[in-house]
Amino acid sequence: MIHQFWKAITAFLVGVIIATAGANANGLEKPKGTVLLTVSGAISKTNAGETAQFDLAMLEAIDSTVIETTTIWTDGIQHLRGVSLAALTKALGVSSGTLRAKAINDYVVEIPVTDAVEGGPIIAYELNGEQMPLRNKGPLWIVYPFDTDVAYKSEQIYTRSIWQLDRIEVVQ
Repeated sequence: MIHQFWKAITAFLVGVIIATAGANANGLEKPKGTVLLTVSGAISKTNAGETAQFDLAMLEAIDSTVIETTTIWTDGIQHLRGVSLAALTKALGVSSGTLRAKAINDYVVEIPVTDAVEGGPIIAYELNGEQMPLRNKGPLWIVYPFDTDVAYKSEQIYTRSIWQLDRIEVVQ
């Protein structure tokens, strides 16, 4: 009887280990593909040391938001798909502070976490149904739904729309 009990406990623990093998203690899986975004700073979820790294599949799994908007950098209405900034900050346990967004060329913008609202900006990974190459603002571009609110059509918001994004540091 005791032998069967320990066998059952062992089987249960092996199942738990297998089920959680892709995630670390903080609950984020490790990326399996190319890392597109690394988030550091004041975050409560990590998967690579003190950072949270995301591949495309992980970003898609958090949220898939579509916005259609015009921009000052493109012609006509653009169809953009990405993860909402609100969903990403929520997934990382971020509720205040500033997002210091950095591009591949080290260009930096600061975005208040208060911008991360429902119906607000997204981190786009698709433009008009295609992944964005480095030469066309990719692989990631923070885009506000400019056509939904006149407040988004300001120089301040335009400067926050960073393309070739690859890092975000959360600063309190």
